[in-house]
Amino acid sequence: MTSAPVRQPTAARVATARRYLMCEPTHFAVEYSINPWMDPTRPVSTAAAIAEWTVLKDTYERLGHRVDTIEPQPGLPDMVFAANSGTVVDGVVLGARFRAPQRTAEADFYRTWFLDHGYRDIVMPTKTNEAEGDLVWTGDLLLAGTGFRTDPGAHAEAQEVLGVPVVSLQLVNPRYYHLDVALFVLTEATPGSRAHIAYYPAAFSPGTQRLLRRLYPDAILATEEDAACLGLNAVSDGRNVVIPKEATALTAAIATHGYTPHPINITELRKSGGGPKCCTMEIRG
Repeated sequence: MTSAPVRQPTAARVATARRYLMCEPTHFAVEYSINPWMDPTRPVSTAAAIAEWTVLKDTYERLGHRVDTIEPQPGLPDMVFAANSGTVVDGVVLGARFRAPQRTAEADFYRTWFLDHGYRDIVMPTKTNEAEGDLVWTGDLLLAGTGFRTDPGAHAEAQEVLGVPVVSLQLVNPRYYHLDVALFVLTEATPGSRAHIAYYPAAFSPGTQRLLRRLYPDAILATEEDAACLGLNAVSDGRNVVIPKEATALTAAIATHGYTPHPINITELRKSGGGPKCCTMEIRG
């Protein structure tokens, strides 16, 4: 594990209660290939995927977080990956516009869920925008990935809709086709302190790597092995980090930095290129 020297926190890491939206993988399958992880010729167990998802949901609830669910729809095997269908900041909802036609219909089901739950400030994007797959809120900045899925023009649209500053990051490795499989936030920024993040440098262009070093000099840098098991597709509440169990070096590093890791199994869900974060949309406000 390569990273900046460990700066021991002056106080214990503090968890904050979160609200998540999830979708049970009732119809999970790998019937097509829209990323390098997906191989329709490999056997897939829907039952195993449901079991993994249930453990993930139970873990969030055990940690004190609220989990809402959306009804899964037949014919949409990737609807389990809720993070791709919306970005919510301060109660404003920016929906999704998928690049792959196989996923297009998911966006409207999530839009309807928000309408049914009292949200009225909802904007559906005009540019290709795969939501929290490529839009990562750090507490003061929206880090926005592009290169494989989300259109660069969606970054300006996100800034206008959500009213937050956006920093564009260029992805260059097709295995890390979304920002949320190459980077995650451990602790959000607060007044007077920057966010603490972890990321895999080789997923990004040289210029983006320089930018990330400048913005986050104390970031934890993941190894190739940890990135390859989707170890960065993790979810943190500021103290507790739900992370794929195979990401052993990254798990050790975050523990050294004062976080409490909660390793889980995502063997089946990973066959579609997803992990804990992919299954988890955060509702902020």
